[in-house]
Amino acid sequence: MPPHPSARTAPAAPPTTPPVTGYRVLLRNREFAGLYAGFTLTVAATTLSGFALGTLVYDQTRSAFLTAVSMYGATFATALGALTLMSVADGSRPRRTLVALQCLTLAGVAAQAVPGLSPAARFGLLLLLGFFQSLGTGTRMGLLAEVVPTTHYALARSLMNITSGGTAVLGYATGAALLTRFTPHGVFIAAAALTAIATAVVAATVRERSIRLTRRPGLRRTWRTNAELFSHPGGRALLLNLWVPGGLIVGCEALFISYAPQHAGVLLAAGSAGMLLGDLAVGRFLGPAQRRRHAFTLRLLLAVPYLLFAFHPHVLVAAAAVFVSGPGFAATLPLQEQLLELTPDPVRGQVQGVESAGRMTWQGIGAAIAGGLAGQLDPATTITALAAVSLAVTVVSRPFVLRARTVRGRERTAPSSEARCQTHGRGSCS
Repeated sequence: MPPHPSARTAPAAPPTTPPVTGYRVLLRNREFAGLYAGFTLTVAATTLSGFALGTLVYDQTRSAFLTAVSMYGATFATALGALTLMSVADGSRPRRTLVALQCLTLAGVAAQAVPGLSPAARFGLLLLLGFFQSLGTGTRMGLLAEVVPTTHYALARSLMNITSGGTAVLGYATGAALLTRFTPHGVFIAAAALTAIATAVVAATVRERSIRLTRRPGLRRTWRTNAELFSHPGGRALLLNLWVPGGLIVGCEALFISYAPQHAGVLLAAGSAGMLLGDLAVGRFLGPAQRRRHAFTLRLLLAVPYLLFAFHPHVLVAAAAVFVSGPGFAATLPLQEQLLELTPDPVRGQVQGVESAGRMTWQGIGAAIAGGLAGQLDPATTITALAAVSLAVTVVSRPFVLRARTVRGRERTAPSSEARCQTHGRGSCS
């Protein structure tokens, strides 16, 4: 949440070079290792359940729109979480909150395994899962900012992104293999088992932490923090670029089943592998200044290869284009670093949760737009159109992102109204 522009700034500290840290050093931290393992298992479960549900819906309906929404529809509910109860991410018992949300997610995934559920019931479960997952993501990111030093935050996010891509590759491949031997309901059971293990790992490894708030989180606190975040032009520019270009490309991915039903797993795995490679290279081998210097190029790379779909390429050419596009998702790392620098410590969980929820919501919006257009156009033409719009948003918004960089250091040192509440007591927050 960016601070009020009139707040008094502190003298700038001399620049320092953060120590070189590898992934193994991070994993020696027991709490980070627990968060990381729980995140990995949760991604695996989400990938399996999403692929199973998409396959089930496509087999039953042959509808590109319903298939796309079934794979990414849970993301719509993340916006509801960001607008209502995301302040729980900065509550006084974050470990308990995260475990409780994981248990609710487990119940929702297990319910999808029940045979004979109507499509309306399945989509209702999707919305509930999206709501719980958005709050869980905010809580997890708030804990992550407490568990690792600020100088290692980008590296930790990089490792989680790499894991997400690699796990998605294995998840799609495993899901496709499981569906040759089991029904989608059996795959849902496997996803529920992974969610249960993830919950147990977090409960056993992460200790309870006293985060920042002195007042109970709720709707009013969530709205106040969000209002300050969106009133700040730098925050708006960063969020736009974190949400829209990538969300439209995810909409392209949502059409892979319709574009090549027999090879959708190959296309999805190619995109995830490219994303893994990009996050590894950008997060591990580039410093903060280099990441920011290449952020615009990465955002261009995200969309340009999908323009090849205008020529209705063979599946191997399409897979190569999707793989080349994948590293473009690593542009989120420098943008997330900038957003974190603009965020006061007491509300880091909520702001990171809002960022993640908006990103996931735009993935759902992109999937819905893609599915709707594919009903009027063919999938290849729709993919091309979405990529062109993503590219246009990136180019047009670039000056605003550059402008956000110029003010980040000055504003990060000023206390926000939320921080002043923490310093001066409850009466100053009323």
